[in-house]
Amino acid sequence: MACGSCSTGKDGQPKGCQSNGTCGTDSCNKLTVFDWLGNMTLPNGTEPFKWVEVRFKNGRKHYYKNTENLTLSIGDIVATQAEYGHDIGMATLTGELVRVQMKRKKVSQDDPETLKIYRKASQKDIDIWSDARDLEEPMKVKARQFAIDLKLHMKISDIEYQGDGSKATFYYTAEERVDFRELIKLFAKEFKTRIEMKQVGFRQEASRLGGIGSCGRELCCSTWLTDFRSVSTSAARYQQLSLNPLKLAGQCGKLKCCLNYELDTYLDAIKDFPKTEVKLYTEKGSAVCQKTDIFKGHMWYAYEGEWMNWHLITKDQAKEIIELNKQKKKPASLEEFAVELVKDTKSSYENVVGQDSLTRFDSPKQNKKRKSNKAKGNRPTNKAQADSKDGNAPSRNKVTTNRPKPRNKPNPRKESENKDANTTSNKISADKPNKPNPRRRKPQSKKNDSDDAK
Repeated sequence: MACGSCSTGKDGQPKGCQSNGTCGTDSCNKLTVFDWLGNMTLPNGTEPFKWVEVRFKNGRKHYYKNTENLTLSIGDIVATQAEYGHDIGMATLTGELVRVQMKRKKVSQDDPETLKIYRKASQKDIDIWSDARDLEEPMKVKARQFAIDLKLHMKISDIEYQGDGSKATFYYTAEERVDFRELIKLFAKEFKTRIEMKQVGFRQEASRLGGIGSCGRELCCSTWLTDFRSVSTSAARYQQLSLNPLKLAGQCGKLKCCLNYELDTYLDAIKDFPKTEVKLYTEKGSAVCQKTDIFKGHMWYAYEGEWMNWHLITKDQAKEIIELNKQKKKPASLEEFAVELVKDTKSSYENVVGQDSLTRFDSPKQNKKRKSNKAKGNRPTNKAQADSKDGNAPSRNKVTTNRPKPRNKPNPRKESENKDANTTSNKISADKPNKPNPRRRKPQSKKNDSDDAK
């Protein structure tokens, strides 16, 4: 899907041809067709096919007759016939492969209204075409504002100018029929050109706008998908998917196109399964199918009235019970055929640091030991005993003997600070005497003794 100039470089960075939407060699576009007959010469006596495939903006392709016998190759800019005036496009396919494409798309060669190619585009034609393309984006902003002012339930997704600038086609999406006659009058008055309104589907709009899907990749419709097939909710049912519209719908609001990718594989696998509507009759009661695992070949059944108890059996066992029921026989119960699932309890990944999943800090056995020590009240006296209980050897540098703690020696600095604090508290109590407390005895201070002696 990429040419040599757009492919990824050695350092992993994309090169990019910077051709604004289409590659210089025209091999990055999803609508590009590889001409595998281009280097082959025609047999003697056969004339070259005179039809050419031309591509325009928004993935629009048409087939034109080369009546002037111009020597055209892939990538040439040509001026083609239009309903009014002429249009400018790019030749994407020539030769015998165009015949195959026209047959595949059911385009008739004998149509009297077939259009033709006038000439190769001149520089003047290309300048007019590029100037008209530059007007499309600001025109789209104004057109959306006009539709909002008229309160029309429609969305203008894109605008395409004709090559000569004589006509502008407005592509829009709407859920219901819209009366836009007044809107066309406003467009013609504002833009002063011929106006054409064209409704497109929501899938076509998403393919033109592009985006990122829920899978993390670009949308299939904007990268490689060209034909849109109808997708129904039965595709999700066959694949055992939950019918949640938020998960099944894409950015276009419709069901995802990728639901059809694996549908054929599921349909082939389901052929070997018995129908889920068929009940299994046993002496214990009738059982109804609740769930199927297509690729493992398992089926879950539950008795009527016991919907919470599911019994797992294989598809072959279900077929065997159905055959017994056809012979008007009933097995004793589903428990005879039930299969016990063996779940893999092994951890799927290791610690991201590279260590074991369980360390000595969170192992359940050591936690039990610690809880038992706390309950008994037997705490370790020193670190060496704690390490021995935990299974760790004591370090060599540290002394492991139990020595008595030394008594605290008197500190003269602390005693002086305490004396100063006591004198300051006595002064404060003398200035502001406290209220007498009958429950407390009054301490006799030295000052009071000296006053009594006087």
